[in-house]
Amino acid sequence: MLSTVLVVDDDAAVGKVLLALLLQAGWLARWVGSGAAALAELDARAIDLVLTDLRMDGMDGMELLSRVRRQYADVPVVVLTAHGTVPLAVEAMKAGAADFLLKPFDREEVLFTVRKALALSAPLGSPRGEPSVPVAAGESRLVGSSPAMREVLSLLARVAPGMATVLLRGESGVGKELVARAIHAQGTRRGGPFVALHCAALPESLFESELFGYEKGAFTGAASRKPGRVELAEGGTLFLDEIGEIPHSIQVKLLRLLQERTYERLGGVESCRADVRFVAATHRPLEELVANGQFREDLFYRLNVVPIALPPLRERRDEIPALSTHFCQVFGAANGKPGATLQPAALALLVRQPWPGNVRELQNFIERLILLSDAPTIGATDVERELGRRLGLPAASLASGTLDTQRRQVERDAILAALREAKDNRSAAARLLGVSRRTFYNKLEEHGLT
Repeated sequence: MLSTVLVVDDDAAVGKVLLALLLQAGWLARWVGSGAAALAELDARAIDLVLTDLRMDGMDGMELLSRVRRQYADVPVVVLTAHGTVPLAVEAMKAGAADFLLKPFDREEVLFTVRKALALSAPLGSPRGEPSVPVAAGESRLVGSSPAMREVLSLLARVAPGMATVLLRGESGVGKELVARAIHAQGTRRGGPFVALHCAALPESLFESELFGYEKGAFTGAASRKPGRVELAEGGTLFLDEIGEIPHSIQVKLLRLLQERTYERLGGVESCRADVRFVAATHRPLEELVANGQFREDLFYRLNVVPIALPPLRERRDEIPALSTHFCQVFGAANGKPGATLQPAALALLVRQPWPGNVRELQNFIERLILLSDAPTIGATDVERELGRRLGLPAASLASGTLDTQRRQVERDAILAALREAKDNRSAAARLLGVSRRTFYNKLEEHGLT
């Protein structure tokens, strides 16, 4: 299915030029003249990418970026700005923008940037069940009182002030990025940026340019010099998530960066110095990858300076009440229910669950409880209801009709029920059903519910 790009610019001439360019390139595209109109479009239909100007009357591009990151975390945002405001564009990237373009823009660079952002957004998009409001560093904190977590917190306190590379290891969902942010926040570089790069999300052809940046003319579409993640993290911390997925062809360049603190932009000949603290994370057994020849042994040892193992939630069940209460406070405030609380019986029921998805799964479940609760106090009955919902859709009745007909009816009923419970908020309804916004909008159209 064709991707849909939303152009946001209060200059009608610029907006219409970009709209025509995107349509000619084969994408679906829409243009609006304000940030408020952009949010309305995002709520009304499936948008795959937002291309917005930074300087606009009313809601500017930075505010729109912030709103999109909070409410539509799976939609990448590319910002458009004039040459004189490049620092503002870099600030937007640190705030979560996928990329930026400079005015006057080059046709090929626009197309290249949009293609790249769309390619990255699929693997980077929120997994099924991710919360609509990301728990950012300023909104969350490390919660843990078990012996294993006390050891982790003790290690953090000792390594945070230094510059040694830290390798975080643990299952998916245990909170590796949160720990990386804690290392940054507790260290001497907390005044600098924290920049994350998800190694598993990048195709090999884009990895080098995203990590190191590129010079003008490095390839078709490179109309101006672009900073990479290393440059954006200057004076701060670069978090390399899922480091086990880094392409073999890039591993030697990353090794040089870690050893010598130097790198070259793609297409450049000048060596750049990197004043960056590195934190990496993986859920894969790197020793096995080294043995199989998939990961360089010297790179492994360079990354494994300070290894920190994060225990899965099943090994620290006594922390589930504290974590649940914390998430209840965070998501209650984020969803207009600041007084939301969990009854002791509800907490006891949560402690007994297996949580194979670790802290992330518990976090998602608490947000769903908050969204669907009618009263500020959440009891065991509410938890049991959502646990039952998590097992799947109700079985179709044995009425006459083909299996496909019964399946479609059950699916339609589930969509309508999700819309009712989410008070017609389509993004929230998609999350309740555990599907992406794109899939949800396709299902609405399929069932004639648009």
